[in-house]
Amino acid sequence: MDLLSGTYLLAVLLACIVFQSGAQEKNYTVREELPENVLIGNLLKDLNLTLHPDVPLSSPLQFKLVYKTGDVPLVRVEENTGEIFTTANRIDREKLCSGIFSENRCFYEVEVAVLPDEVFRLVKIRFLIEDINDNAPLFPSTVINISIPENTAINSRYSVPSAIDPDIGVNGIQHYELLKPKTAPKRTFGSITNDQGQNVFGLDIIETPEGDKWPQLIVQQILDREQKDTYVMKIKVEDGGSPPRSSTAILQVTVTDVNDNRPVFKENDIEVSVPENAPVGTSVSQLHATDADLGSNAQIHFYFSNQISSLAKRLFAIDNTTGLITIREPLDREESPVHKLTVLASDGSSTPSRATVTVNVTDINDNVPSIDTRYIINPVNGTVLLSEKAPLNTKIALITVMDKDADLNGKVTCFTDHDVPFRLKPVFDNQFLLETATFLDYEATREYAIKIVASDSGKPPLNQSAMLLIKIKDENDNAPVFTQPIIGLSIPENNAPGTQLTKISATDADSGRNAEISYILGSDAPPIFNLDRRTGILTAVRKLDREKQDRYSFTVLAKDNGMPPLQTNATVTVSVLDQNDNSPAFTHNEYNFYVPENLPMYGTVGLITVTDADSGENAAVSLSILNGRDNFIIDPLTGVIRPNITFDREQQGSYTFQVKAVDGGRLQRSSTAKVTINVVDVNDNRPVFVIPSSNYSYELVPTSASPGSVVTRVFAVDNDTGMNAQLRYSIIGGNSRGLFTIDQLTGNITLKEKVITSDHGLHRLVIKVNDLGQPESLYTIALVHLFVNETVTNSSYVQELVRRNMETPIGQNVGDGEITPQTNDYVKIIIAIIAGTMTVILVIFVTALVRCRQTPRHKVVQKNKQSGEWVSPNQENRQIKKKKKKKKRSPKSLLLNFVTIEESKPDDPGHEHINGTLDIPVELEEQTMGKYNWATTPTTFKPDSPDLAKHYKSASPQPTFQIKPETPVPPKKHHVIQELPLDNTFVVGCDSLSKCSSSSSDPYSVSECSCQGGFKTPGPIHTRQL
Repeated sequence: MDLLSGTYLLAVLLACIVFQSGAQEKNYTVREELPENVLIGNLLKDLNLTLHPDVPLSSPLQFKLVYKTGDVPLVRVEENTGEIFTTANRIDREKLCSGIFSENRCFYEVEVAVLPDEVFRLVKIRFLIEDINDNAPLFPSTVINISIPENTAINSRYSVPSAIDPDIGVNGIQHYELLKPKTAPKRTFGSITNDQGQNVFGLDIIETPEGDKWPQLIVQQILDREQKDTYVMKIKVEDGGSPPRSSTAILQVTVTDVNDNRPVFKENDIEVSVPENAPVGTSVSQLHATDADLGSNAQIHFYFSNQISSLAKRLFAIDNTTGLITIREPLDREESPVHKLTVLASDGSSTPSRATVTVNVTDINDNVPSIDTRYIINPVNGTVLLSEKAPLNTKIALITVMDKDADLNGKVTCFTDHDVPFRLKPVFDNQFLLETATFLDYEATREYAIKIVASDSGKPPLNQSAMLLIKIKDENDNAPVFTQPIIGLSIPENNAPGTQLTKISATDADSGRNAEISYILGSDAPPIFNLDRRTGILTAVRKLDREKQDRYSFTVLAKDNGMPPLQTNATVTVSVLDQNDNSPAFTHNEYNFYVPENLPMYGTVGLITVTDADSGENAAVSLSILNGRDNFIIDPLTGVIRPNITFDREQQGSYTFQVKAVDGGRLQRSSTAKVTINVVDVNDNRPVFVIPSSNYSYELVPTSASPGSVVTRVFAVDNDTGMNAQLRYSIIGGNSRGLFTIDQLTGNITLKEKVITSDHGLHRLVIKVNDLGQPESLYTIALVHLFVNETVTNSSYVQELVRRNMETPIGQNVGDGEITPQTNDYVKIIIAIIAGTMTVILVIFVTALVRCRQTPRHKVVQKNKQSGEWVSPNQENRQIKKKKKKKKRSPKSLLLNFVTIEESKPDDPGHEHINGTLDIPVELEEQTMGKYNWATTPTTFKPDSPDLAKHYKSASPQPTFQIKPETPVPPKKHHVIQELPLDNTFVVGCDSLSKCSSSSSDPYSVSECSCQGGFKTPGPIHTRQL
């Protein structure tokens, strides 16, 4: 009862001490392997720390992590907020708590001091490290060999070496299984077969009281070594993590000959105690096992299981024959107080028996206490500096004493060896705070060497001591004073590094260290200056550059060595003088200007900008052109470039020259830049036709051409570029009937409709090509002549038509204009020729008629012949017509009819075909029709004879009539070239009047024909007029 009361009172006393000392504990749980800067907790909030407004603080609230010098903390604490974060040193539970494979908790502890002294408290933080599944279970070997006798009974069990997983709990080993291999080698006796044992063996898991899971192989079928002596399987182990981790090993089972009995341990569980100072070779335990077999089957072999720790294998040894366990290396209870040894006994063929030996290492007082000093006030060179005005209870360090021994051997007391104005205040078990117990006096004692002693309660006790040095600092009550509060300096730029600028000096009324002055550059001082702390000499450590900065103004500090130090500042102004050390700098290394080619001479091309980082005359820059002065000029001051030439992009598209900039320094500096002037195209070139190459050319358009087919093409080029060179084609004249169309992009002229008889003849198309230039489009016009006919048998004839069509104005369709004087003369000539020709025909006709009357036989023959008549217009009317034409002078009213006279007797072999061509003006035709019976139906006309007259108008100024003789003569003497305008075509056919030497159906071909005989009866002339 007294003992219990004493224990209770001690607990209450410790609780009061802890409370009064301002010590607290805080627990956190954190997962291992967290990345850096993960927030764990907030001490300010978690400890419910509140500052009382009536309590003044000597310094802001601060949270200081207290740790031993040289240690690498696994967490960091924000001094201002108290937030706890992980660091780059990740927490590894397996490393931090190595050897702990059970559910025992793993902790990591740190101490945090809450400052200043007015609110001081010491917080012990315990972090419970949660395990994650960061380790995969592994078998001790990739191949596991097990021997099983052939007479083993079904459902017999054999131990399989267990896998090891450093993780714990659900992340540890949870499951074993046998995997069925996809393929396997095969052999008979003494060889491996395809059946690898998936049906012969099973696997079961036995859980030990400690929570370990041991796999056991179960025999499910009778074994026969003579039939099969080896089974190879794959065993898999898997933990319970998410996701699970696993590994596999090859399990090879060898069927051995009959060995009826396996060894049996006398004791399966043995527990012994061994002092930690037991010498090497000391016997720990003697194991006994028996085997009921005889001979070699009864020989027992002892060995450790591979499931024991590597430390146990290193510390203990077992005799394979006797089973005696001895100490191999010195034991250390503090390293591991308990060792579990799993011993296997095997007779060489059967599954070994298992026994567990638990070795408890007992403690002896072999460890002296340790003293761990963790400074709250950071020491300087191992010495803590304290002001003589430090308040009472100023916390200096956290002293932690430990003894690795157990029980009384590990119980430690801590104290100082003599009377000092400091004390050790207990806060936690074996932890003490070193703090001031009285006020300090620098004049009485300037430093203290405190000896801290730690002693355990062993027999005999062991002691340990540590020295802690504390120096008392004098108070500093006088600040240094500068001789000049403002210091002005001037220095040329490009100085040599280390040039001395001036020496700064100050005085201090204090004495001793408080009067020792250090000169320091202020925080606003650039790094280009250096100030000697002891002498106050100000130097420029690097070359000054006025162009970067021409004036410096900064502060210098005179600071004494008092604690706290006092200081005074002064202002230093440094003016940097300029030197010509910079060349003129162009804004670009290369300038590209774009100007229109119509830019006038001396117009503005562009502006060159150049700067010089120097000042004054050193920065006065003058510009000049090095090459290209003949073409361009530049203003030396403004940099404006102007041309003294006119541009023509088609002649030259760009100009390149160099511009030089020179400054006005004493030693001049210069630089150059490349200038490229690109001439931008202006739409100043009209398109030029390449196809057709001449307006006098023509193309044949066969009458068989189908609609949509390309009959010809035009092509033009433009010396401009871009949109100025993009061309569009169009037909602006000569296509009144819309027979042709043109592709505006390609210039292909296609036939729009099917050619009919009225479309035969020469067509003149006025083609316009224009570019897409801005602001004004330019164009060119060309003439394209298309000759619609089957063939061209007389190119000279067509060329003459083309030439005459060229005389017609472009704005007027061919056949629509007035008759010019030349055309009137041409008409007169044609009428005269026709009149003469008609007279000759009339004479021949009369002669033939007389001869027919005189000779009856001739008359009979004449009756069987086909006859036709030629009608000659009245000469009187012809003269009247000439007068009218002279007055009218317009080709529009001069319309020619096409007259075809045909007479055919296919049964008459003596039939002759007469062809003739007759062009009669409309006015003459009307007068002639009064003298001739046009209604008489001739027998020489075919019902389907082509009647083309109604489809064409004739603007030909010279109507012609031609009769070709039968005798062949040179065609040029009998071919009359007649201009056939765009819409003029005529055909005259004769059967009995002429005999043609050509059977061509070309209405425009000129055939060599001979016409004989006369008209038996007048034949009608079919006419169509548009």
